[in-house]
Amino acid sequence: MHVPFTGRQFSSFQVIGLSFLALIAVGTLLLMLPCATQSGRSAPFLTALFTTVSASCVTGLTVENTALYWSPFGQLVLLGLIQIGGLGVVTMAVAVTVASGRKVGFMQRSTMQEAVAAPQLGGIVLQLRFILIFTFGCELLGALLLLPVFARDYGWLEGSWLALFHAVSAFCNAGFDLLGERAGGSFMAYAADPLVNLVITALILAGGLGFITWGDLRLHGRHLGRCRLQTKIILLMTAVLVIVPTAIFYLLEFPELQGAARFWASLFQAVTPRTAGFNTVDIETMSDTGRLLLVVLMFTGGAPGSTAGGIKTTTLFVLLATMISSLRLKKDVELTHLGRRISLETVRRALTIFLVYLVLLFSVTVFISYHDGVPLMDAMFETASALGTVGLSIGLTEHLSPVSQLLLCGLMYFGRMGALTLIYAVHTRRETVPRRLPESSITVG
Repeated sequence: MHVPFTGRQFSSFQVIGLSFLALIAVGTLLLMLPCATQSGRSAPFLTALFTTVSASCVTGLTVENTALYWSPFGQLVLLGLIQIGGLGVVTMAVAVTVASGRKVGFMQRSTMQEAVAAPQLGGIVLQLRFILIFTFGCELLGALLLLPVFARDYGWLEGSWLALFHAVSAFCNAGFDLLGERAGGSFMAYAADPLVNLVITALILAGGLGFITWGDLRLHGRHLGRCRLQTKIILLMTAVLVIVPTAIFYLLEFPELQGAARFWASLFQAVTPRTAGFNTVDIETMSDTGRLLLVVLMFTGGAPGSTAGGIKTTTLFVLLATMISSLRLKKDVELTHLGRRISLETVRRALTIFLVYLVLLFSVTVFISYHDGVPLMDAMFETASALGTVGLSIGLTEHLSPVSQLLLCGLMYFGRMGALTLIYAVHTRRETVPRRLPESSITVG
C-alpha cells in the first residue's frame, strides 16, 4: 500500500499493525473527553490508553470499574472499539468500501486475507459479507436471548443495553462487562443460571472458532469429512480444551457449589479463558492448580482468524503432533489417522510462536513480580491474561505501577496482532537468493 507524501510502500502486515495503532489513538482521545466519564472530568491519559488498548485488542483488563467510571458515551465508545477490534480494522474498512459502492483493490483484498487468515485471495469479498452477517447475526441472537434475564433484573431500557453490550463483548471475546458490583463482579450473580451460561459460552465459542472455520462448515454442512484439515483440527482441539478442563474444575474446584451449579461454574471457567475474560466465580478463591490451568488455557487461546488470542489451538496441535512423531522416531510429522503430514515450515512457525509467547510470558512476569513486589503466580496470571487477550484478573492490574501497566498494554497489542504478523511487519525484506550454511550436528536431550 502506497501512502501519499511519504513515498513508502507498506506491506499487508504493516497495514494491519498500523491500523490498530490508529484505532488505539482515536479511542484514547475519545475516552479522554470529559463526557466519557461519569464524573464529567477528563480521564488520565494512562487510564484512557490502557482501557482503549484493552477494548480494541478485545482483552478486558481494566484499571477502573467499567460500569461506574465510564459514562454512557464512554461505554458506547468501548462498544465500538470492541466491535472494530474483534472484526479487525481492515475488515471494517473494506466493509465500508463495499457499502459505499467502491471497488475493493488488490491490496485491500490481500490485507484482509491476512487479517482473517483466509486460505486464498479469491472470493474474499463474499467471505466479508458472510463474516459481517454471521457476526451481527450471532450478536443480535445472543442479545435477544439475554434480554429477558437483564430486563427482569434491570428493566427493559437498561436491560436492552446490557444484553447488547454483553452479547458483543462475548462474541468478540472481549470480557468487558457493565454489571460490576451489582452482579457480584462480572457474571457471578448468574453462576447457576442455565440460560446466561449457555448463551455467553456459545457466543465465546462462536467467536473463538474463527470465521474461516464457520465458512467451511457452512459450505459442507453436515458432511464434516469434506471439511479442510484445519477445520477438523480446530473442532477437535476446541472440544478437548472444553471437556477436559470442565472435568478437572468440577472435580477439584468450587466445593461450595453442588450439582448443576457446580457444572455450570466448571463449564464457564473452562470456556472463558480462551479468551473472553468473564467469570462466574471469584478467581482469587481458586487453588493454585486451578489458576495454573487457567493460565495454560489463556496461553493457548482460540482458532486462527478468530476474535480470540493466544498461540492458537492449531499451534498447540502442531506442537503435540511434532512431539508424538519424534517419540515414534518418525522423520516427518505425520497425522496417521488423517493420512496427512505437516510441513516443516508449519512446524517451524509453531515453534517460533510458542517460544516467543513463552519468553514474553516469563520475562514480563518476572519483571512485574520484582518491580511491583507481587507474588510470582499473581504476576503470571495478569501477564498471561494480557498476552492471551483474555481479561481475567485477580484484581491486580489496577494496583500495578505505570511501567507495568504499559508493559501489559504492549502485551495486549502483541497478543491481538499475533507473533507472525508483527515479525513479518518488521522484516519487510526477504532473501531472494537461497543459500544454506554448512550443517552441523548438535546433541540435544
